[in-house]
Amino acid sequence: MIEDPKLQNKLVSKIYNVRLKDSIATFTKHLFYVMFDDEPASELQHLENLFLEMGRKLDIDNAFEIWETFKFNLPAIRRRLDLDAIAIEKNDPAAKSLEEVYLAYPGFYAIAIYRLSHDLLNFNVPIIPRMMSEYAHGVTGTDIHPGAQIGDSFFIDHATGIVIGETSVIKNNVKIYQGVTLGGVQVKKSLSATKRHPTIEDNVIIYANATILGGDVVIGADSIIGANVCVTVSIPENSIVTYQKEFNLRSRNDV
Repeated sequence: MIEDPKLQNKLVSKIYNVRLKDSIATFTKHLFYVMFDDEPASELQHLENLFLEMGRKLDIDNAFEIWETFKFNLPAIRRRLDLDAIAIEKNDPAAKSLEEVYLAYPGFYAIAIYRLSHDLLNFNVPIIPRMMSEYAHGVTGTDIHPGAQIGDSFFIDHATGIVIGETSVIKNNVKIYQGVTLGGVQVKKSLSATKRHPTIEDNVIIYANATILGGDVVIGADSIIGANVCVTVSIPENSIVTYQKEFNLRSRNDV
């Protein structure tokens, strides 16, 4: 409970435009669609109108200039997404075609919305990139902060439960499986301007439910982080890190 009645009244009277959640859902979905349309002119105009309206409500003065530059960047983002899709199709034995990846893979969708929101964040657009990432989080179960830096040919398998923090750095040809967390050791507000999340070098594989914590932690190139491992120190390149737990197996007939 807020003890200061003046602060309470201020918070109650503040308008936060929460209906923008609906606008963001529409904007994000159709922005993904337009990346793959043959004739996206009318769709782009619709997206521009949505973006400018959201910009007006969020007091973004240069929204039109941002949109024009962002629109120019879409083909380059599409090319990076094609590399991601190829990496998924190449590395997942369950993927029968690239079409299946584009249409049915939540990991690819999460990567796509990350790349779009990250590009907008580079223009210092407030709130919208974060809302886009939260929309994708709700749809896919994957939480990628738009501030993370992710290289080419990124592969996410199964998607569910993955968390990639704001200052994470992921380089090229990295593969991540369900339940992986790239997080911080501490969550103090005073650390908001520091690098809190790990760096993952080229060609690293991180298997299910592994946790890697700390802004100074670097996972060296060509390493494998096994399932259920918790890493809080840097790992040299070409390493294999596994977690072993003894368990007993016996027949039910022996009970």
